[in-house]
Amino acid sequence: MAIAHSPSRANETLATVLVTVGVVLLALLTLYLVGFDQGVISRSGMYLHELMHDGRHLLGLPCH
Repeated sequence: MAIAHSPSRANETLATVLVTVGVVLLALLTLYLVGFDQGVISRSGMYLHELMHDGRHLLGLPCH
């Protein structure tokens, strides 16, 4: 006998997957902006870089 999945269970699973993907993408974007951007995309020049400077060193990101 096959077990049928209810539509609400499938919707919960889809929502969980979408939230997880969104969080991962946001984390990667933040890592890029803090770690490697240096004003290319953020248009803040070196402001974001300097604001996060010590954290970059703690994360082992190259900076100088």
